[in-house]
Amino acid sequence: MGELLRLLRPVPAGWVSAAQQLPAARRSLDEIVARAEADQAFRAALVADLEAALAQEGYEPDRRLLSELERRLAE
Repeated sequence: MGELLRLLRPVPAGWVSAAQQLPAARRSLDEIVARAEADQAFRAALVADLEAALAQEGYEPDRRLLSELERRLAE
């Protein structure tokens, strides 16, 4: 099995970087959603202007974070 794995090309650096960032992104998502569930004012701010509310709280929203938050908040 090890010999076969060595024959494979290395994964692109972008994949490695994305995989390393996933755990932190998931924690941030869970934290934001939990806070929005507990704090109606925060939830209202997120719904009114998601990017501005996140920036005000110190989060650096990227496209994937925004998309996933929009999905979760719509539930």
